Amino acid sequence: MRILVFGKDGQLGKAFKTFLNEESPIFYEKPSIQFVGRSECDLVNSSNLLQLLESYKPELIINASAYTAVDKAESESDLAYAINAKAPELMAQFAVSNNACLMHYSTDYVFDGEKYGFYLEDDLCNPLGVYGKSKAAGEEAIAKVFATSTQGQYAIFRTSWVYGSGANFIRTILRLAKERDQLNIITDQYGAPTCAEWLAKASLSLVLNERGEIKAFPSGIYHAVPSGETTWHGLASYVVNTALEAGVQLTVRPSEVRAISTDEYPLPAPRPMNSKMSTNKLQAAMAASDTYNEAIEFPGFIGWEQMVHEYIRKLASGGLI
Repeated sequence: MRILVFGKDGQLGKAFKTFLNEESPIFYEKPSIQFVGRSECDLVNSSNLLQLLESYKPELIINASAYTAVDKAESESDLAYAINAKAPELMAQFAVSNNACLMHYSTDYVFDGEKYGFYLEDDLCNPLGVYGKSKAAGEEAIAKVFATSTQGQYAIFRTSWVYGSGANFIRTILRLAKERDQLNIITDQYGAPTCAEWLAKASLSLVLNERGEIKAFPSGIYHAVPSGETTWHGLASYVVNTALEAGVQLTVRPSEVRAISTDEYPLPAPRPMNSKMSTNKLQAAMAASDTYNEAIEFPGFIGWEQMVHEYIRKLASGGLI
């Protein structure tokens, strides 16, 4: 099988690069895997993207790339739409023309955050800013392309608050907690922190069978986040406490992680206040499958606290804090 992974330098792309390789035990037959980043393929350049797809002829496309600069997107809308909407549309067109599978990643920002409770996949999208609008446009473009074809499969995984290898909220909190004696963190936005490695395993568990081959699954949108919920303030407090328990020397004390409202920390782009998403659809699709790849070692929909705790412990033991 030929696999093409876009976004190799991002947190999710790095997770795939760590987990997927030609010698990975999840594959019965040795695959051919190519990881590409901006230096290998500029997604803004449509001809460059199409040339790569046509020359490599992937059977599985994993689009872990995205324009994620939420605030800069307000002034760089053309760039955001080119990467988040047009490029995925071209990938989808290739997939249907070549009977391939497309795995694409989207975001909680496609919602306005006004719903009470957990969002479902078919809830109305009403993004507030350019970033969310461009990601929603990408979802719509993919679905439209596949709707007119009987070939190929696709899965759009909506997720939230991703962390992994690279810059993210958790590492920012750890850095600031060593530099400052007080942190002011937003407490009225709700969601679920998602480990990039967990997300990669969750999505592959839907798409690959026990031999590491693409299996039949219901194409569509799936919410992929761990169980539980928290706020940015709740996450920051948990990070500080866990780091201190791991023996990390911090300047800030847990009592000095102060809760503030969104209004007290204005930003160029609006954020959804509620990013909680139900994963019942993805769990049901996995349970309904008659094949499961045990080598993926997907831990299930465990709580976000367990994964954040493990993540911080690994950073601490590796001297990365």
